[in-house]
Amino acid sequence: MSNLVEKLPRLLVLGAGFSFVGGIFLFGFAYFTVSIPDPNAYVNSQATIIQYADGSEIGRIGSENRTVVNLAQIPMNVRNAVMAAEDRNFYSNRAINPLAIVAAVWDNVVNLGSGRGGSTITQQYAKTAFLTPERSIQRKVKELVIAIKLENQFTKDEILENYLNTIYFGRGSYGVQTASQVYFGTSVDKLNIAQSAVLASILRSPGLYDPGFKKENLPRLEARFKYVLDGMVEKKWLDKEKADAVKFPIINPRVTSGALAGPKGYVISWVERELNLLGFTDEQLMIGGYIIKTTLVKEAQEAAVFAVNKEAPTKVPENLHIGLVAIRPGTGEILAMYGGQDYLKYQFNAATQGITSGGSSFKAFALIAALEQGIPLSSVWNGDSPKVYDDGIGRPYPVNNYGGESWGNLSLLTATEKSVNTIYVPLGMKAGLEKVVDVARRAGIPESVEMVASPSVSLGSASPHVIDLANAYATFAANGVYAKPFIINEVQGPNKGILYQGRIQAQEVFKKDVMADLTYALSKATSSGTAAVVGARVARPTAGKTGTSNDNASAWFNGYTPEVAASVAFYRDDATQTLNGIGGLTSVTGGSFPARIWAEFVKKYLAKAPVQQFPEPAFIGGSEPVSYINAVPEMDPALVPPSATPKPKKKKS
Repeated sequence: MSNLVEKLPRLLVLGAGFSFVGGIFLFGFAYFTVSIPDPNAYVNSQATIIQYADGSEIGRIGSENRTVVNLAQIPMNVRNAVMAAEDRNFYSNRAINPLAIVAAVWDNVVNLGSGRGGSTITQQYAKTAFLTPERSIQRKVKELVIAIKLENQFTKDEILENYLNTIYFGRGSYGVQTASQVYFGTSVDKLNIAQSAVLASILRSPGLYDPGFKKENLPRLEARFKYVLDGMVEKKWLDKEKADAVKFPIINPRVTSGALAGPKGYVISWVERELNLLGFTDEQLMIGGYIIKTTLVKEAQEAAVFAVNKEAPTKVPENLHIGLVAIRPGTGEILAMYGGQDYLKYQFNAATQGITSGGSSFKAFALIAALEQGIPLSSVWNGDSPKVYDDGIGRPYPVNNYGGESWGNLSLLTATEKSVNTIYVPLGMKAGLEKVVDVARRAGIPESVEMVASPSVSLGSASPHVIDLANAYATFAANGVYAKPFIINEVQGPNKGILYQGRIQAQEVFKKDVMADLTYALSKATSSGTAAVVGARVARPTAGKTGTSNDNASAWFNGYTPEVAASVAFYRDDATQTLNGIGGLTSVTGGSFPARIWAEFVKKYLAKAPVQQFPEPAFIGGSEPVSYINAVPEMDPALVPPSATPKPKKKKS
């Protein structure tokens, strides 16, 4: 034991020696293996701009809100204030200052973090521009190596210019030019001494010094503000008398609005998602300076927001979602998207993320399946209520019309106009439930939406996204041409080169005569049926279908003109929560708020467009009445247990 104690000092020295040699080896290895990425690729990075189809700006992606300026455009007061705050001997010291690191440790311990940092400006630039914020020995070694190499390859002026265009000042602002506008509403060349000192103070840690972030930051900022002015005096960059006369400036309040505020945030976030799927990473989008030209039409987007604001009910539950998507028939181009009122408050896109029961929106698929089987619009069915059918595996499937109303014998055309459930269930069964599912898939309902070939499929038991039904109805508007929906039309690089070009992917999936009869039937719904409000408000040909789901959990209107197809949906987070009582209505149906919003959207968007007509109906199977009463056998009511007895207003309409 005594021998070990005697040898301990020698062992410690030997261990320290090995550590020192190991550190030298690690640093040497890093020096020859770590290269500097192109500084211009980061410093000259710009926000990615999202544009409408006409080139006007929608917004910008990411937090890299940056405008690059030359060093000559940055006043000496700004440069001196930053150096006083971060690296007072920047022009005379080396890339790494060991003494400054030791001094920083002392200041942070003794002065509780109110003193200077240990990194030189060159080190900070190396860390910000080229490295991740992780805390590790490897990253620190890379930072030191890159800092040394930067100093060997660039002048001090070049490094300072790049640093001032790179560093983060908080509030989403990167670079001193953007920070000047965010904090003081002016450009960097207009900053006075006080404003320069504030920006220099904040950049050390915006979360710790920005008074707009939290009020307790103000005393810390005022103390650091004085520290910066004292540093400028110490380096003889500012007279003592002038420094004493400098007053703390007024700082712009921190605004809660931002690039993603309001309805446009849902559009920008969806565009970013689509770009990610195309291979553009978040990092690239933040600093790449791309120009993204979308398919969105400014007039259509504005009309969508206007329509919701005008017709949506007030004083609604917080979890009520309203989604709207409009698509150009035959191309798949998304013309407008409304995902919610304010993306910053609720980051859930009601148009593309939420799913809800499609309700009677799906009756269109059953009608197409029937027309393809030669069942005509003139066919006569019995619309009494309630009815009970076999669900396919021997169990009773009770069906009830909205409100429990019995319609008697009706043509299929009138049953579509009135949205009669007790006719559409046997219609789907007669046409073939597998065929109904197939029609929905061909129209545009993706495989991700689960559909079961059961009697309920014709009444919309499946739960699609709003964009799914909008695209399906766009297929109808295009006379049977399905087109894959897309929103990215073109991606330009910072040099204006084309990096991606969107393209129309379309194919004919339904015959034109089938579509002509479908449109004729759906036009009755908007002229005198469940969506008569549309015909009353829109002075041009329209066709569409309402949808109200079980227990009033969702309400839809899906419709089209020859120029545009759009879907509007109302639903809540929880499918067990109803829309009952919203907007003062006992029951929110597709013919109420959704149809009104759709009508106002189309009316405003197409206000100046010439009126186009739908094709004339083909009358597949003839126009003479053909009886299909009892085409599908009903189940004996005696076999139906009391618990399965349908209740009024519980079925889709």
